[in-house]
Amino acid sequence: MPTIDDPTLVFEQERTRLVRLAYRMLGSLGEAEDVVQDAWLRWRHVDHAGVASAGAFLSRTVTRLCLDLMKSARVRRETYVGTWLPEPVAMVPDEAPADDLTLTLMLALERLSPLERAAFILHDVFAIPLDEVAATLRREPPAVRQLAARARKHVQSARPRFPVEREEGARIAKAFFEASATGDVAALRSMLADAVVVHSDGGGKVLAFPRPIVGIDKVTRMFEGVARKSWIQHAQKLQDLWIDGLPGYFSLEPGGTLQTVALDIEGGLIVGIYFTRNPDKLQRMAKLFGGPAGAPTPH
Repeated sequence: MPTIDDPTLVFEQERTRLVRLAYRMLGSLGEAEDVVQDAWLRWRHVDHAGVASAGAFLSRTVTRLCLDLMKSARVRRETYVGTWLPEPVAMVPDEAPADDLTLTLMLALERLSPLERAAFILHDVFAIPLDEVAATLRREPPAVRQLAARARKHVQSARPRFPVEREEGARIAKAFFEASATGDVAALRSMLADAVVVHSDGGGKVLAFPRPIVGIDKVTRMFEGVARKSWIQHAQKLQDLWIDGLPGYFSLEPGGTLQTVALDIEGGLIVGIYFTRNPDKLQRMAKLFGGPAGAPTPH
């Protein structure tokens, strides 16, 4: 095992975990990587002899940097065009998830204060001891316990009671893509829960629905309208994926628009559909799985 005498190797062993922590805080992988790079620059100038635990020290540094950045991020999201979704982070189907924080949970975390979000992620997701979380947030342990408890209460409804099995999720995602690509609205309707909600993030750069579409009738009418545009029925699936813990896929739409589709499934039916189409959020995905990064379709 490396010692603090080898600070570069120590940091590199922590890097993946730190990026995951920052991403869970910020919802942007690009910003998370920038934060971790900033933490690295600070780490280089630390008196390593006085650091008892490199992991704890670096988690504390990254969390505080994220809290500073979240102030400006909230302002940007208030002026964001249309629905905001986190930058999709994907796994191929046979990868094991690193934690149980799904896309729906991340959206629930957006409703928390920065300190509540930090307390929940550090304590409940990353299993960091309460005293250490308190030191990170510069709060007393009882106050941090209350922050985590409030956060837990707020996000409880977003936690799936029965997470979808991976085989079932992959099967439904495949059927959803095939029905969407062929315009089979009847097949699509049979997969939807009555209270299904569609979220679509284009960031004002590509065509997307400005507000969530709620309810099976409205969602079905939306798909019927799309199906009437025959050119839409030539989508190309680039990769089957699990996106932030939800089954889905990455596709290239007619006109060159890239998108990820993530499906929230309960009881065998789709309760949430998340389209991420903002090209700024898909450049990394395009490099991994192919497709013209940043090529928007005409409105």
